[in-house]
Amino acid sequence: MTPSLGTPRVHLRRVDSTSQRARDLAAAGAPHGTLVTAAEQTAGRGRQGRNWVAAPGQALLMSLLLREWPALLPLAAAAAVAEAVGETAMIKWPNDVLLFDRKVAGILAEGRPQAGWMVLGIGLNVAVRREDLPVELRNTAATLGLPPSAIEPNLARVVERLQRWLSAPPAAVVAAVRARDALAGREVRYGDVTGRARGIDDHGRLLVLRADGGEDLLDAGEVHLTPAAP
Repeated sequence: MTPSLGTPRVHLRRVDSTSQRARDLAAAGAPHGTLVTAAEQTAGRGRQGRNWVAAPGQALLMSLLLREWPALLPLAAAAAVAEAVGETAMIKWPNDVLLFDRKVAGILAEGRPQAGWMVLGIGLNVAVRREDLPVELRNTAATLGLPPSAIEPNLARVVERLQRWLSAPPAAVVAAVRARDALAGREVRYGDVTGRARGIDDHGRLLVLRADGGEDLLDAGEVHLTPAAP
């Protein structure tokens, strides 16, 4: 039986980063499933070194310490969060969750496998108000538009889905991501390369048909949707 997630829980009113606190707890020997949450974080980490921005008390900010994890951890986590968000949620490979092409949740897995731990950080815009977002994010970020009282119920829902998806067979994870694939058939870019996403393979890698006719199989990295021509 998979060890339970979410206990013990450390909740902080304000913190630099829930993932940093979880890393500290990992180094101190905290058990699998330890959960760190916060009402506010001042230096939340996103992909590519960016910050995760949210006003106090408006987002679900959580990090889980894992002592065992699946090979497809980012995709399994994305499947869990998307399912918790609802039927209209889509997954932007490898681990962003979108609502109508806008990012409602971000996921970042980082750790020291050689030391026996990973930290899974998740930020979900539960009660974020668009006017509180930085101007540069207002056209790319989404929110569930719920009251702050919905953060705890959403936390419980996310943890319950994670409990199931982190122990799911890889084929089930891949199928779930394919069913919510926000990139399939669409123009994308990564670095200086543009092409058309062709879906993910059985190992969770993204297949892209490049504009020059070649093919790339990506196992990591950041991919952007190319805006449609007016």
